Amino acid sequence: MTQLAEHGTIAIPEATATQAATSIADCDAAIAVLADNAKSWFEEKPADLIGLLERLNDAVVAHSQTWVDACCAGKQIPSDQPVAGEEWANITVTARYLRLLAAAMRDIAAGKKPTLPGKPHPVTGGHTAIPAFPVDAFDKAALSGFTAEVWLRRGVTGSQAVENQAKAWFGGGEPGVSLVLGAGNQASIPITDAIDRLFIARHPVILKMNPVNDYLGPIFTTICKELIDRGVLRIVYGGAEVGTHLVRHESVADVHVTGSDKTFEAIVFGGGPEGQARKAKLDPIVTKPVTGELGNVSPVIVVPGPWTAKDIAFQAQNIASMLSQNAGFNCIALRAIITDNNWDQRDALLKAVGETLQGTAQRHPYYPGARARFDTFVEAHPEAERFGDDGPGCVPWTMIPGLRPDAENEIAFSTEAFNGIFGEVGIDASGTVDYIRKAVAFANDGIWGTLGCSIIVHPKSMKNPEINRAVEQGIADLKYGTIGVNHWCAIGFLLGSTPWGAYPGHTIDDVQSGIGFVHNSIMLAESDIDKTVVRGPFRMPFKPTWFATNKTAHKSGEMFAKLMAKPSWAKLPGLVTTAMRG
Repeated sequence: MTQLAEHGTIAIPEATATQAATSIADCDAAIAVLADNAKSWFEEKPADLIGLLERLNDAVVAHSQTWVDACCAGKQIPSDQPVAGEEWANITVTARYLRLLAAAMRDIAAGKKPTLPGKPHPVTGGHTAIPAFPVDAFDKAALSGFTAEVWLRRGVTGSQAVENQAKAWFGGGEPGVSLVLGAGNQASIPITDAIDRLFIARHPVILKMNPVNDYLGPIFTTICKELIDRGVLRIVYGGAEVGTHLVRHESVADVHVTGSDKTFEAIVFGGGPEGQARKAKLDPIVTKPVTGELGNVSPVIVVPGPWTAKDIAFQAQNIASMLSQNAGFNCIALRAIITDNNWDQRDALLKAVGETLQGTAQRHPYYPGARARFDTFVEAHPEAERFGDDGPGCVPWTMIPGLRPDAENEIAFSTEAFNGIFGEVGIDASGTVDYIRKAVAFANDGIWGTLGCSIIVHPKSMKNPEINRAVEQGIADLKYGTIGVNHWCAIGFLLGSTPWGAYPGHTIDDVQSGIGFVHNSIMLAESDIDKTVVRGPFRMPFKPTWFATNKTAHKSGEMFAKLMAKPSWAKLPGLVTTAMRG
């Protein structure tokens, strides 16, 4: 197979903005205000910030419908249909994170480290794991059967991790201004990344909106009015010119970007041939700390087992939704299904995934260059199977079947499509344990990126001691920032208490899926984190709100968001009833 694109995410064209670009002079003035307030903000007492976080949470809820409506309009989806549940998920992420940070701030105000949801304990591979979900009884009720742990790097003990928590609040860190370059796909990312720097690093923030979704800027300005009035947040607009000026500004202490590896490299080394030459010599233009949450060719490892027809139907919807959510414009979207060639139910599962995608409505390809990226992949793979409308301007859900793990220069393994296309790869193995070992090795070594990976395994399979050990060893061996067991690893992004980011160890000249973590409300030190492991039920009595087939996702999504923002037992019965109708 001829390689048609570089490793990583294919370069994405700059979008047409809806907001006028902020002038360079106004950017400089904004940074000057933030710099003037950097020391006083760093010295703010935690007790004085609890109410601020609670008021921010209130503002998110108060303006949630306006926020959702704006996203639906920008992505050309109806706000009164199930697909709008995707946008309510962004409210959930933001409000829940604010609530959890307020709880952490109460602990810090009392002179304690942020409370861990459970006791550290040893797990496979010499790691220590710290429970991170469920946090409370509401979590247990709303996401019954789901758990999440943060696995520490080998050699880091639970007591050491506690000692290193919340460094900026216990004698570490220093004042400074942070630049956040916002993502254009998920609406929660720009605001939560800014909140992360404000309340974990204790830095004032200048947030540059991405032109793709800069229509959210005025809404965030309203929600974050108190932060803006206090001179610790400024929101600006513009493309590469504004971004370059901000990144290189002498008063900006550090930068966080959500985007692609190409964007990260352009920030650190500069663009074009000169930038590539600088990268080769490891001669960065920008030497200040730059962190990022970037792209991924996200694999799903399917472990063979005694699946029933109902199991296949449920997991087909689960897998298909990993692709179709947000029209496929997710850095954690499904990109490769890994299956055992000898599993007698492999064809039935793949057929069910295709049928689910066939019944999933096509989406407006709102992200720039989507069709061109699609054309690049299908030119390399004319055998690709399309599901749904393939008319002008469309990007159909598409599977590239029959890929081999030993294929050289395979675009489906080396390049993130960032649209609705994924590959299917079968592995020859002598048995289930051998398959798990080979699938994990392929996910680690044969696929680009390290942001997240999912593994699906039947509970009856896990009762086999050898398979159980192989799965647990596979989880320990997988080099991904978040591992999802039986469900989409993107749930780790939702929870707020679980660090979200690439597997640690990337460098500026080989950044892949990024450097650093966000959404870390228990404030573990980044140097202590190895990965997050999220586990969920193999099958559920109702469809989760993130399933594309959920018929009430817009209603249950709103209810779930408001429950996570302000938990109340009175909200739960309505949510359960609505979810059961999905």
